[in-house]
Amino acid sequence: MEKERILVTVKTYPTLSTKYGDTVCTAGLRPDGTWVRIYPVPFRRLDQEQQYKKFDWIECQLVRNTKDRRPESFRPFDQLDLQTPVGHIGSDHCWRERRQVILKTARVYDSLDEIIAGAKANTMSLATFKPSQILDFTWKAEDREWPTDKVIQLQNATNQPDLFTDNAWRETFKIVNRLPYSFSYRFKDANDRESNLQIIDWETGALYWNCLRDADGDEQKALQKVRQKYMDEFLKTDLHFFLGTLFQFHSVSPNPWLIVGVLPIPFEKQIDLFAC
Repeated sequence: MEKERILVTVKTYPTLSTKYGDTVCTAGLRPDGTWVRIYPVPFRRLDQEQQYKKFDWIECQLVRNTKDRRPESFRPFDQLDLQTPVGHIGSDHCWRERRQVILKTARVYDSLDEIIAGAKANTMSLATFKPSQILDFTWKAEDREWPTDKVIQLQNATNQPDLFTDNAWRETFKIVNRLPYSFSYRFKDANDRESNLQIIDWETGALYWNCLRDADGDEQKALQKVRQKYMDEFLKTDLHFFLGTLFQFHSVSPNPWLIVGVLPIPFEKQIDLFAC
């Protein structure tokens, strides 16, 4: 089985799994611009040198995820055989190489109607999207703890090895902090259709925790710092979204899409070619 080369563009915030401990949904682009979703990935159990970053190239053997009918969904042939990143696309030359792969080789959508129809027809569940106008960045309070029954199941699972699955996570597993807030962008598409989509990107959650630490635990100050990043800073860029559908809502929800990654790329027209 040959390894596939994937440019990582998406890592979602970890979720709890009674089978794997916690997992991260990773998605990215093949060199030809087609999308791949890789799940499950026990990211926090990978060796330090294996913990890939956004815009890293990785190589791994993938097989169709038969439990997920979405067309881009695959799983690692061996969960712990995600190789050390084999390359990285930096922001050199004003993001030239990132722009080539993500915005020129891959297709960019600007119509919500088109991608919603694609999800309902089960022809797509991942997409790069260009909003025409950002209207707001908001948050709302969520449960601060994971459901008690799931935590108990996980605690029991750490003492009950499964003969047919990898059990390494049971030895060192610690429950990841649950985000006490969810974050969303409200925006318009090219047809002036307005939507409000939640952001489930790992980077958003990590930013909140970092801001909370810098604000000495003041949640309101931390939230304002997150907003400053996602509105004041990102709106000065050629902002794009990486969108994905949730398994349970794919093809059935009126709008099954979520923002699984944010791409604040510089405007091409603002690039000083002599400086790049």
